[in-house]
Amino acid sequence: MAVGHNDQTSALEAILLLGPTGSGKTPLGDWLEAHGLWMRPCHHFDFGANLRAAVAAGPSESMTRDEVRFLQRVLDTGALLENESFYLAAKILDAFVARRAIRPGHWLILNGLPRHTAQAQALETQVAVRVLIQLTCDARVVRDRLQRDPGGDRALRADDTEDLVARKLKIFEERTRPLLDYYRQRGAELISVPVTATTRPPDIADLLERRPCGS
Repeated sequence: MAVGHNDQTSALEAILLLGPTGSGKTPLGDWLEAHGLWMRPCHHFDFGANLRAAVAAGPSESMTRDEVRFLQRVLDTGALLENESFYLAAKILDAFVARRAIRPGHWLILNGLPRHTAQAQALETQVAVRVLIQLTCDARVVRDRLQRDPGGDRALRADDTEDLVARKLKIFEERTRPLLDYYRQRGAELISVPVTATTRPPDIADLLERRPCGS
């Protein structure tokens, strides 16, 4: 899976889902995995879900006890993985790609990774982001969506407290939104989709299918 930034033709092609917490990235990623997009199979890498699964599994051959404890603190505080700890995210992504046997011609749907430009730079050795799907909504809509749960993915989320949601919204604005310019400067296509409190994955997927990649 290790490919250089200049060897983009052999990299795993990725679609990055961007949007604040609660905007519907996870339900959309699940929908695309079940139905595909632009006549290509999709594999949804939900970093948050894979991170929680890694912590729940505990220490293993690939994850030490100290690393699991560190990742638990990341979950508890809503912190981001910075340069010195990003290898843990890369390790989780590598395991996902190997488990799914993802190959050329498939889309890797990235959700929750990368979260800032330093992570994006680190990921260039693994994936080539071709498309950005931006789910746009303000903080009021986010909070309404978290209460309504139109995607059906928030019922068991312990990180939807008011304080953590406010922290994640602040981090998104300050550190994640700049990824739009970062990837667009590298030739990725941007598709922006406004979402409301009741927008569901099929609504978004229908809009995407009517705008083929590269149009």
